[in-house]
Amino acid sequence: MDALLKDIADRVGRAGLLTGDDVAARPVDWMTGAGCRAGAIVRPADTDELAAVMRLCHDADQPVVTHGGLTGLVHGGEAAPDEVVISLERMTAIEAIDPVGGTMTVQAGVALQRVQEAAAGHDLQFPLDLGARGSCTIGGNIATNAGGVRVIRYGMMRQQVLGLEAVLADGSVVSSMNRMLKNNAGYDLKQLFIGSEGTLGIVTRAVLKLQPILPSEQTALVACPSFEALTGLLQQMGHQLGGALGAFEVMWQSHYRLLTEESGRHAPPLATTSPYYALIESLGVEDESNAARFNQALASAFDAGLIHDAVVAHSNAQRQGLWAIREDIEGLLEALAPMFTFDISLPIPAMQAYVDALETALIQQWPQARMVVFGHLGDGNLHVSISVGSSDPETRRAVERRVYAPLAELGGSISAEHGIGLEKRDYLAVSRSPEEIALMRTLKRALDPQGLLNRHKVLAPDA
Repeated sequence: MDALLKDIADRVGRAGLLTGDDVAARPVDWMTGAGCRAGAIVRPADTDELAAVMRLCHDADQPVVTHGGLTGLVHGGEAAPDEVVISLERMTAIEAIDPVGGTMTVQAGVALQRVQEAAAGHDLQFPLDLGARGSCTIGGNIATNAGGVRVIRYGMMRQQVLGLEAVLADGSVVSSMNRMLKNNAGYDLKQLFIGSEGTLGIVTRAVLKLQPILPSEQTALVACPSFEALTGLLQQMGHQLGGALGAFEVMWQSHYRLLTEESGRHAPPLATTSPYYALIESLGVEDESNAARFNQALASAFDAGLIHDAVVAHSNAQRQGLWAIREDIEGLLEALAPMFTFDISLPIPAMQAYVDALETALIQQWPQARMVVFGHLGDGNLHVSISVGSSDPETRRAVERRVYAPLAELGGSISAEHGIGLEKRDYLAVSRSPEEIALMRTLKRALDPQGLLNRHKVLAPDA
């Protein structure tokens, strides 16, 4: 590797290469804080430098692991001592904004929040939004097909990308920087890389689709008496608010009570005695009409018995306070450590029975077990946090089997938005058929025949 790193240094300069203690001082993820174990970290300044680096790695049969904002939760950024990390932290430019066409061209290392702020400067919005917005990068969002809190309105990251550029394992550059909403000229090659977790190519630049800014945000936290009332509320809000429904986030009592009454981290805006709480957001262009429509929808829900308590935010500070309860992952980590986190999806009507059965099974095996649930109910995505008092590998595997096994029969997914990485790789068959996995392997062999890109992530090594 020494000879290879010397050649790489000649391409990227001293600022573009970290070795030794500088590597070990870097965390490999935000959750564990463990140090990076890679042989080196390469920080190219642009696509040309990355392409040159990948040509060298390809010729040397050197495996690489891509790093973005390191906010992932499935160990997708882990690198072994014989691997080299490619970090896109120097590729942070916002290259162009087209207010008329509604597009933004960016490098992959730019943080999501910077993109949101740049769009707002042109009275536009980039609608993807998630709690890690200040740290996560556009390249990582693309590589994992990120979701977030507004999927119900705008869709996943896949729907926000018009074009992209990627460097392949052999250093070839595929530049498909389409800026048009309609383009049916052959295969839509960008889709190969969106959600592939860096296993097929390294995304370097992207053309993002922007949306009109909606300055009126109406937000309420409501308490629901039953799961049937909760799903009825989702339907009613969809009918009454239509396209204005921007978010419908749900906290089981376990999540809401833990982060308010039990931990004291947040003052509870509503009593903690209800089984379900929903954060509802309506987005509009004009405050008065949007507020009237939103309040009428809530009043109708009260009349129908779908909610029995509610608080409406009357300022941005109050709105942020409500969202802080939903997004306080650090609070969960502090209260439940050691904690296992799961990101699953399943049909909405099956959720209550699934959650109840899972909690019962966990307590039967580990009487001290505790489970906390919240998620994006409108798009069928639940986040499940589990503590059983131990974090050893054998216990983890036992908990994982409890969580994942029922999903196969329900037609659910082991990963709704976080990806597969290393953590979920061995359970991929729960959600994908043998034919689908075989096709994934075919694509991997075609684009990366030497298996250099994020090796062993998503797909297990060939038997």
